[in-house]
Amino acid sequence: MKVILLSDVAKVGKKGEIKEVADGYARNFLIARGLAVMESAGSKKILAKQNEEAARLDEQKRGEALELKKVLEAKTLVFKVKAKDGKVSGSISSKQIEEELKKQGITIDKRKIRNSEPLNSLGTTDVQIELYKNVIGTIKVRLIEE
Repeated sequence: MKVILLSDVAKVGKKGEIKEVADGYARNFLIARGLAVMESAGSKKILAKQNEEAARLDEQKRGEALELKKVLEAKTLVFKVKAKDGKVSGSISSKQIEEELKKQGITIDKRKIRNSEPLNSLGTTDVQIELYKNVIGTIKVRLIEE
């Protein structure tokens, strides 16, 4: 029996795919739990509409991410740190970068910041932030001595 998956199902397929599965498995498990619907002309039309909507939404989010990328690349975050003889005591983490961006009205999840190591040297460092799929923005983070 051919079914259209409504959500990801382990070892069967991903949401939106049309799969051939055993009749009993389709009726008693997938359809009964709302994980799939039987393939028909009507369900194919609904699937096509959902795919179009998902593509439109994806394009909109990508455009927003590209705009944010332009904003981020024009910014430089400045942190004052205690330093002695050019050596920084402490470091700047991704959480501090996230908080500083939030103060400036830009909301970014700290897990999207790609530099995994804390910044602990004076000067300017480029930090990469993953804004969306294959959209990576770069922001300059500058550490200066207090």
